[in-house]
Amino acid sequence: IPSCAVPIGSAARQDEVHTMCRACKSYKPPNSHHCRICNRCVSRMDHHCPWMNNCIGAANLKSFILFLVYTWIGSTFALMIFGCNYFLCQDRSCEFEGVLIQLVRVMTVICTGSILFVSSMLANVVFGVITGSGTIDRLKSKIARTEDEADYPPLEFEEVFGMGSWVTWFLPIDPTFPDHDRVLGFSMPQRLLREGNENTSVC
Repeated sequence: IPSCAVPIGSAARQDEVHTMCRACKSYKPPNSHHCRICNRCVSRMDHHCPWMNNCIGAANLKSFILFLVYTWIGSTFALMIFGCNYFLCQDRSCEFEGVLIQLVRVMTVICTGSILFVSSMLANVVFGVITGSGTIDRLKSKIARTEDEADYPPLEFEEVFGMGSWVTWFLPIDPTFPDHDRVLGFSMPQRLLREGNENTSVC
């Protein structure tokens, strides 16, 4: 979230109190959190992913889902190749010897672990999209024992994968949101000025 971010919609009224980040000293939209590793606020933050070296939030949730899907497919495909070679191929050229045997065993363990871990992460992400709540929000509700009181609207597919054809859902390209400000939870002064709001100041 940039330091110039401003509220949108009804939250933009001058007489309304807005949440501010203590670290960033800037507007903090609903469901956003400050990441101590990235040292910035992230809109609709889910968690910080060390594998992507970035925070997972509203802007890159599609990239994270595709990362998990690609990893799951690659690991499954590798196990299928090993299985076909072991169970179906009877030719002597299909036998592994020496170092190859150890490599196949190591790869089998890695692929199996990857499938189990990625499957759990995919289930967590799908649950978050269906319920509209991020991992951090669910953990906070669990600690405060307010899970039953949480009422988040589910995320629409366009808010995750963009407005493009369903074919683009599986491609690693940035999504184009139908309402960029609503998805991210904030707007920018420059955009408001272009729309004719003369009371907005540019930082």
